[in-house]
Amino acid sequence: MRNSIFENRQTRLPFGNQPFENPMKEYTRQQLALRNGQDKPDIWVAYQGLIYEVNRSKLWRNGKHYEHWAGQDLTAEMHDAPHNANVFDKFDVIGKLVG
Repeated sequence: MRNSIFENRQTRLPFGNQPFENPMKEYTRQQLALRNGQDKPDIWVAYQGLIYEVNRSKLWRNGKHYEHWAGQDLTAEMHDAPHNANVFDKFDVIGKLVG
């Protein structure tokens, strides 16, 4: 599962060889809203606290996917979708949604 790679990633320090957690970058709802395919070229959506980059999907061209707009948290809207949450597995996790 792609998300677990980011959640459990460890990085080695150059000296001492001690592992430390490499946290995901955090973004606010306002920062996410700018990645709507209109204001900036980035097309991001959030689901269950994680932010996904969906730029390469033809279904998210211009930041719109059917009645859904990019730059938003889609968690509450998943129950209406004709697919399940596994659809996010093919996209890169950009960071965590905070606030």
